[in-house]
Amino acid sequence: MVSQPVLYTFRRCPYAIRARLAIAISQQTVEYREVLLREKPEAMLAASPKGTVPVLVLPGGQVIDESLDIMGWALSLNDPKHWLAGDTELIQQCDREFKPWLDRYKYADRHPDHSVEYYRQQGERFLSLLEGRLLQTTGLSANHLSITDYGIAPFVRQFAHVDRDWFYSSPYSELIRWLNNILGSSLFRSVMNKRAVWQPARK
Repeated sequence: MVSQPVLYTFRRCPYAIRARLAIAISQQTVEYREVLLREKPEAMLAASPKGTVPVLVLPGGQVIDESLDIMGWALSLNDPKHWLAGDTELIQQCDREFKPWLDRYKYADRHPDHSVEYYRQQGERFLSLLEGRLLQTTGLSANHLSITDYGIAPFVRQFAHVDRDWFYSSPYSELIRWLNNILGSSLFRSVMNKRAVWQPARK
């Protein structure tokens, strides 16, 4: 049984990024275990057989293996920046509607039914929604950055990095400003620090 919370994570995974952001802002102490998704450790699979990150294992043995639930766990313990003033409905829409198009856009060669431009255009419907919100308020669901912003930003970051030239010359000026603000923050940079791949202790 672990003596402190353990988070199995993968640096570039957007789901894991948002979990780490909530843990960091809430100042929770956890043991980070960086994994290779092609070589998932047995301990992680024993805790969560579905084999996706992030996975949080609490000292009492409870396992939380959904990123939004991990964010909620951390923020319920300490929410110094009032992230919970936001809502998770837009995050769920991101996961449900935007993420599938993001995957097709990023890996268009694996989805030859349509062009990369087609997949990007489908994803743009969500970008347009975000742009409209940011024309009204500082954050996506509040007048400050909240769980909504930090739950979605890792996915917009991934979309932007597929074709940075296109994204940063796109008409989504408020979205670009918002994303740059988040990515340039000390909070975001701190959770993107590289960690050595975790190795279990030899018996």
